[in-house]
Amino acid sequence: MAALTTSAILSLRVLILTSLLMAPIGEVAYTKAAGFGIGKNGAGLVLFVTLQRQAMS
Repeated sequence: MAALTTSAILSLRVLILTSLLMAPIGEVAYTKAAGFGIGKNGAGLVLFVTLQRQAMS
């Protein structure tokens, strides 16, 4: 019985760690597929150009 409990706790920890690491990657993939995000018009365009200029300097 102790081995089963230890195994279940270990499996739960692995599941939690995996979900914490994979959630941001899944969100980025979903955002790219759904077409959400900052559009490149208006304030989004200004932000994009500003960030690009800062990256080049």
